[in-house]
Amino acid sequence: MANRRPSDRRPSDRRASGISSRRPSIDPWRLVPMDKVTHISGSDDFNVLFIGAGNIMFGSDEGPWNHSFRFEHKLGRRLKVVALIDPAIERATAVLQKKCDSFVVSAYQDTRVFKTLEDFVKNMAPKDRPRAVIVGSPPMFRGSLVPGRDIEMQILKYFPGVAMFIEKPVATGPKAEIQDAFTIAKTIQDTKTICSVGYMLRYLKATQMMKQIIDENQLTVMSTIARYGCAYESIAKPDWWDKSKSAGPIVEQGTHFCDLSRYFGGEVDISTVVAHSLEWDEHAGQLSKMAVDESKIAPENRIPRVTSATCTTVEPSGASRTSLLCKGTNYSCELEVYADGYMLKLVDPYVQPTLYMRKPGDDHEQVVRFPDDDPFFSEVSNLIDIIEDIEEDPEAAQILSSYEDAVRTYELTWAIREASERSRAAAKAKAVAAGKTQ
Repeated sequence: MANRRPSDRRPSDRRASGISSRRPSIDPWRLVPMDKVTHISGSDDFNVLFIGAGNIMFGSDEGPWNHSFRFEHKLGRRLKVVALIDPAIERATAVLQKKCDSFVVSAYQDTRVFKTLEDFVKNMAPKDRPRAVIVGSPPMFRGSLVPGRDIEMQILKYFPGVAMFIEKPVATGPKAEIQDAFTIAKTIQDTKTICSVGYMLRYLKATQMMKQIIDENQLTVMSTIARYGCAYESIAKPDWWDKSKSAGPIVEQGTHFCDLSRYFGGEVDISTVVAHSLEWDEHAGQLSKMAVDESKIAPENRIPRVTSATCTTVEPSGASRTSLLCKGTNYSCELEVYADGYMLKLVDPYVQPTLYMRKPGDDHEQVVRFPDDDPFFSEVSNLIDIIEDIEEDPEAAQILSSYEDAVRTYELTWAIREASERSRAAAKAKAVAAGKTQ
């Protein structure tokens, strides 16, 4: 019994999207590298609708993201991008032309560009109905019920039953709109719409090996410690430095490691979140390699340099999360998971994922490296397999982040941001009071 895979002990319905400490997982050795995958057979076209013509959809020098590239490799000549939706028509036309000038021209030669989803629907022929809608537009335009920022609800309205892929975070709108996101999640669940959210670090082989070890040994996680250090000098987008536009680095960037903490540690008791920050106007917060002119951003909207948070989970277990800015071009990120004598540490997940392990009764630290792992491809591959309803092996395909799950991560990141701002305000008030008494 001890040698059975964790998947052997799971319920038969492995596509359930319920939120619990035992979240869905995949045998890590089933995550096939992109260069080893075989295109899904078939002569029928697979229509895809892209929403957003930016970096996440078509790639950039800043990182490995490029959804179009993964869809091309998964579907081969079956891929037909029926439309590209982006209000920046000139940019969308330019990236489309590059595709048409390349060897993947068959996927894009009939692609049309529209400013809005509604424009596409009005001009859509029956043969253009998509099988999947990929949302890579900025997060401020999703996760809301407000017209113009309600892309999920528009998709559900115009294309009921069509699968969706939504980038992370699900939103960066006002904190008051979090309930809107939960309403969207319930609508997706009630309509049984296939939906995956782009928390791609869940799809790392290292992440799934950690889950396998925990499940096989029937462990209960005691604590998670996450550290996310971004290479700030490579970030040249002014909006990223303005928390009135990006919602801040915890909500917009550190969200991946908050999500991994939840994935392993379980649901957070939001009332226990405590956080502190190092701000831009403190001596240690002065940065020497910023790529933007921060003086153009209102002081109250400038992002913190470090945010450190602790909380407990409902189950309960402890959790600690730190987000900070560091120099260089590579991020510095780690996740540690502790459970009854086991220490599992994921290092450098964005560049060269490496898993360090210590087990009870053995002080030797085992090291497993995962060269050329591509979690972006794995999340796309799993989504397509589920849409295609490949049933030969029901253990193979899993959506690891449902919309509801992603909203809970979004709720946590906002709780951390608010807790850090409360502690900052309290510290300032204390300093003012102390100054008045001197």
